[in-house]
Amino acid sequence: MERKSGVLMHVSSLWGDYSEGSLGRAAREWIDFLAEGGFKVWQVLPFCLPDEWNSPYKSNGAFSLNPNFIDLPTLREMGLLTNGELESARQLTPYSCEFKRLREERFALLRRAAGRVKDWAPIERFLNNHPQVDAFCRFMALKEANGGAEWVDWTVDTPNEETLRAWQFTQYEFFCEWAELKAYANAKGVQIIGDIPIYVAYDSSDVWANRELFLLDERDRPTAVAGVPPDYFAKDGQLWGNPLYNWSKMKEDGYAWWRERMAFMLELFDGVRIDHFRGLESYFSIPAGETTARNGRWVQGPGMDLIRAIQPLCEGKLIIAEDLGVITPEVRELVRESGFPGMRVLQFGFIDEEDNPHLPHNYDNHCVAYTGTHDNNTLLGYVWEMSDYDRRRLLEYCDYDGADWDNCYPAVLRTMFQSHAGLLIIPIQDLLLYGSDTRINTPGNSEGNWSYRITRAQLYEIDRKRFLNWNRIYRR
Repeated sequence: MERKSGVLMHVSSLWGDYSEGSLGRAAREWIDFLAEGGFKVWQVLPFCLPDEWNSPYKSNGAFSLNPNFIDLPTLREMGLLTNGELESARQLTPYSCEFKRLREERFALLRRAAGRVKDWAPIERFLNNHPQVDAFCRFMALKEANGGAEWVDWTVDTPNEETLRAWQFTQYEFFCEWAELKAYANAKGVQIIGDIPIYVAYDSSDVWANRELFLLDERDRPTAVAGVPPDYFAKDGQLWGNPLYNWSKMKEDGYAWWRERMAFMLELFDGVRIDHFRGLESYFSIPAGETTARNGRWVQGPGMDLIRAIQPLCEGKLIIAEDLGVITPEVRELVRESGFPGMRVLQFGFIDEEDNPHLPHNYDNHCVAYTGTHDNNTLLGYVWEMSDYDRRRLLEYCDYDGADWDNCYPAVLRTMFQSHAGLLIIPIQDLLLYGSDTRINTPGNSEGNWSYRITRAQLYEIDRKRFLNWNRIYRR
């Protein structure tokens, strides 16, 4: 793998004036920053519509695009919003996403913009070429027509036409804005890596439109749901609650739904991370109705059968296998046979005294290394919360002998740049050296996640010359 480095930051975390990051001017300035620092990769979180807890990992549609990322000033320039409407959407705080306000106000504003579109033909062509996106739009319009109820309880089968067109407009507009932004990034030498949540939500267009592809009973309710067993993150495991795939049914048409999903993701991105890749080898099945993940069991997944089905779509693209968690020899063999690079996380390197694979000296070129992921504490928070013993081990490992360990972070980051990992990804909070109050997600805790944002002033506190120099010295 060509040696590179990049930064992990979701679009929602970008600065701006309208309650959440967007695909507008700040995103281009962010790409300029990456290029000036010698970074060649921008990694984002899933683009799909987030759930009621603001998580993009449990969405109403795997093929959806979050309307809140649409750039409002762009709509004004197109004549689809007025100056007054734009001003009314101005945020109250720049430091966190205003999710409540977005839920209450943003789609109504976008609906007004959709009503002013004169030429609908490009939107029709987009939907014809992306039938799963069209199904998502219809699902969301029907959901509104049914008072927000889950699809299994719907009684109204005709959507409001204005609502349907609003959803169709937002998906098309996002797609167009993103295509321009990605072209800008690629021209600057920056590739963008997306993220595929392995599972979808029960109350989603994916299950509604493809019920036979999921393990449901005669009442269309899940018979078992997804999660992971107790681990480092959560003593009761994680009860995700997503319906499980009917892999034997998916196999009948050569995993067509998965091939369509991968094709859509690779139309958006230069590569993708497949979340919870180990679930393709064996997945954790929890009986429906359980309140924790403790009583689940491992069930054989599709393995290389699915990988072979999607591999032709992946030529020339970087596909990252998220092989974290409970990893068995069988999972390691699947990662090896797939040819996809796995992940290594510095914060997992010091959870025991073993010579474990997450210590940087064990990274090989064919892996993607992180100081932490979106599910980890920040590097600063992690070091502060370590035991004295483990902190001494980390500092010795990174050859830091300063009297004040508060200044150790450049040594830790430099150790990661020096590693053999082909691709190094640093979360934006670790470039800024911010503490645990800025972490984006705490697994097992539904409150207070996903809202972190940076400001433009904070971005320019980062020493770009230092990272440009490290990228040059270590040939990244």
